[in-house]
Amino acid sequence: MKGSHGFTLLEVMVAVLVFGLVATAAARVAGNYITGYERIRDKTLAGWIADNEINRFRLQDNLPEVSETSRDLSYGGADWRLETEISATSEAGMRRVEVTVGRYSADRAQSHPVLNVSAFLGNGR
Repeated sequence: MKGSHGFTLLEVMVAVLVFGLVATAAARVAGNYITGYERIRDKTLAGWIADNEINRFRLQDNLPEVSETSRDLSYGGADWRLETEISATSEAGMRRVEVTVGRYSADRAQSHPVLNVSAFLGNGR
């Protein structure tokens, strides 16, 4: 038929294949973007939580006692686990503070470590 216009079955199949490949690539890029955004957001919030905890010790009049503590808190619309370990150093007037911040999953079954920060506190702070 010389007068008919339209696409052949082969042309339609190639077009669907190309569209499928482009859609798959776009979905993968969007997924990577979302994952990267969540990771950066969590690290930023965890850094603020850790800095707040270390600064809380810096503002005390005396050096903190050697101890290990953990507590839960809500910050930035998420639930977090804050673990703090204060240890002695070879210098009597100095303490090592290690803060680990973890984020709870949606079901709050367990927290997943996001950031670990260490600092040293001394008499001169």
